[in-house]
Amino acid sequence: MFGLDSYRCAADDESGFLPIGTRLGSNPHCPVRRAQGDDIPITPEDAAAFIRANTAIAAPSVVPEIRLHLATEITPIWQATEAALARANVDPPFWAFAWPGGQALARHVLDRPDTVRARRVLDFGAGSGLLAIAAAQAGAARIQAAEIDPVACAAIRLNAALNKVGERIDILEDDVIGRALGADLILVGDMCYERPLAERLVHWLRAEAGRGVTVLLGDPGRTYRPTEGLVEIVRHRVPTSLELEDRLEREAVVWRLLP
Repeated sequence: MFGLDSYRCAADDESGFLPIGTRLGSNPHCPVRRAQGDDIPITPEDAAAFIRANTAIAAPSVVPEIRLHLATEITPIWQATEAALARANVDPPFWAFAWPGGQALARHVLDRPDTVRARRVLDFGAGSGLLAIAAAQAGAARIQAAEIDPVACAAIRLNAALNKVGERIDILEDDVIGRALGADLILVGDMCYERPLAERLVHWLRAEAGRGVTVLLGDPGRTYRPTEGLVEIVRHRVPTSLELEDRLEREAVVWRLLP
């Protein structure tokens, strides 16, 4: 099992989860594994089939209004190691977990719908699409979800449809750092877990803040969260699992990032 700050690797491949591939067999819920080195892109159909086969529909602990396709203790992907995922041609499925920072920020959006109402919102590093869905439910005028993982993009589509906001969320399957996307508000949940990404991301976000864009970060104390130029908005205690974190509860903070 893996967490945001570290991976637990193992040599076995007995987790039981169904691998992703580019061709479907006779059973549409059993994608065929893609051959190693094959550069055929993952199809949305394969990705959706993988998600349905390896997750369960559940509500995040502090955002019960929203349902997502998530890994739980009863789903095989919960026990999948990084090594097993790599052999099945699957990136670590960050999209399959409602991380504490994202939950805290989604809770804030739903509790304070004026934060997003009638605004153009970008959910960066959208993962499951939790923040985009919360923004849609709270009345945002336009919602974009930016995500580079094609499987995560498929998860966003499934989760948005599950919450009846599928037609309101535009998915950007691209690295949008450095681009001006016309957002009034950028939501970022739990993205400061890796130094190169965090440094590049925060540099861009500060530039966007300097142009008048509101930037909100949801973070439970990740290692590479910026330490300066932040204004605290609210704190939420988020139950977690020892399989994902080093404790059973995280205090996640919603911050406003300054230029």
